[in-house]
Amino acid sequence: MIEFFLNGQRQRVATEPETSVLELLRGPLARHGTKEGCASGDCGACTVAIASPEDGQQSLTYRTANACITPAHQLQGAHLITVEGLARGDALHPAQSSMVACHGSQCGFCTPGIVMSLFVMHEQQRSAPGMPLDDHRLEAALGGNLCRCTGYRPIRDAALSMSEHADTRPPWADDPTLERAVRELSPTVASEGQSGYLTPTTLAELTAAMQRHPEARLVAGATDLWLEATQRLEPFEMLIDLRQVRELRQIEETADGWWIGAAVSYREWEPLLVEHYPAFAHLLTRLGSAQIRNRGTVGGNIANASPIGDTPPVLLTLDARLRLAGPQGMRELPLASFFLDYKKTALEPGECVAAIYLPKPQANFEQRVWKLSKRREDDISTLLGAFRWRRKDGVLSDVRVAYGGMAAIPLRVEAVEAALEGRKPDQATFRTARQALHDSLTPMSDARGSRDYRLTAAVNLLERWRLTLVDTGSNDPAQEVILDAYAH
Repeated sequence: MIEFFLNGQRQRVATEPETSVLELLRGPLARHGTKEGCASGDCGACTVAIASPEDGQQSLTYRTANACITPAHQLQGAHLITVEGLARGDALHPAQSSMVACHGSQCGFCTPGIVMSLFVMHEQQRSAPGMPLDDHRLEAALGGNLCRCTGYRPIRDAALSMSEHADTRPPWADDPTLERAVRELSPTVASEGQSGYLTPTTLAELTAAMQRHPEARLVAGATDLWLEATQRLEPFEMLIDLRQVRELRQIEETADGWWIGAAVSYREWEPLLVEHYPAFAHLLTRLGSAQIRNRGTVGGNIANASPIGDTPPVLLTLDARLRLAGPQGMRELPLASFFLDYKKTALEPGECVAAIYLPKPQANFEQRVWKLSKRREDDISTLLGAFRWRRKDGVLSDVRVAYGGMAAIPLRVEAVEAALEGRKPDQATFRTARQALHDSLTPMSDARGSRDYRLTAAVNLLERWRLTLVDTGSNDPAQEVILDAYAH
């Protein structure tokens, strides 16, 4: 049984573990405004807004989510807003009236999701009116909403003109008791026996639950796991939700770095990266969409062990470590020792990833990250190259080179690192490094790219890195963080 608010109205419903928010809306709750497009978190037609009480937040903050891959049980203790909950009678919300005025709706199927993304953008503008609504914010807000009618210009016009329309507020926004009522709901699901869905709140509870239910699947953001339900139609008999485990939701600073809890979302992690690792932070803007980054977690990206996961290659170049929790307590190991084979990791039975250690950058630290994909927005990597080094007196040191999409696991290429370590970044040195890369790797072939394509691209990224080491007068480490297979 889960309890939450929907468009200001309290709900109490029973549902199966594999039920998504979209299925709950269109089924038992009979709210049909939210559409199913891809059922994989790619198109944004099912976008909704969810506000959950967060530590340190003075007021509820609404964030976009893909309803098709969000577990219905994760609505527990939250306020869910759908497209039906925006207007006040016949008076439209600015996100709606601007779309009407700018003819932003074509066939209309994607429109509810776009309107919900605009609603969240409007709420952000309301809370920070001085923040400019520039192209970067528009991309971030709408990059996860696809319009197959190619109607992006009027949608962009609608986003930019929302402030020109009457600031109609939905009725629930005037309820002074709503936020307190949401906060009074329990964040945990009431009964494991009936729901098949556990929400432990401490690491001790989590490890005990994993021992009692060794067959259970772990879920945090569900941005990958839920594809098993929507694409493969596989049932989940038992799920253990990590999002309420306090120890997994913390960012702990030490003298030499930070321990990032495995259930910390990309959105929550980004401010730290912006300050200390700007190239890494810019990569996150190309990791999925805002809907994905609001829910996806770094722990999930690692534990999923995909060879094309975006963060593991970068973390490998930063000498990241993992803290694993299990029935025998905690243990640590280098991230480089975690990936064993395709989808196979060093996790022992009953263990989970608890935190990721990110060392603080040393003096003269430099970094480049390039993601090669077929489209700019909301796409999976074909190839990702990450490079980290220090430079003093024209010589490279502490060189780290890692790739994703080149093998069954993300991996460092130590032969390339050895070819560059302690040498000047001239053409001869990089010629040796490129040969070392050729000799070290036999890339995979799949639908995104052939072996020859990937090897050529990986070699070319080495050459691109060399060219950035030539003094161009630019000190922007986030420059050209992504390469697209097609020109824009």
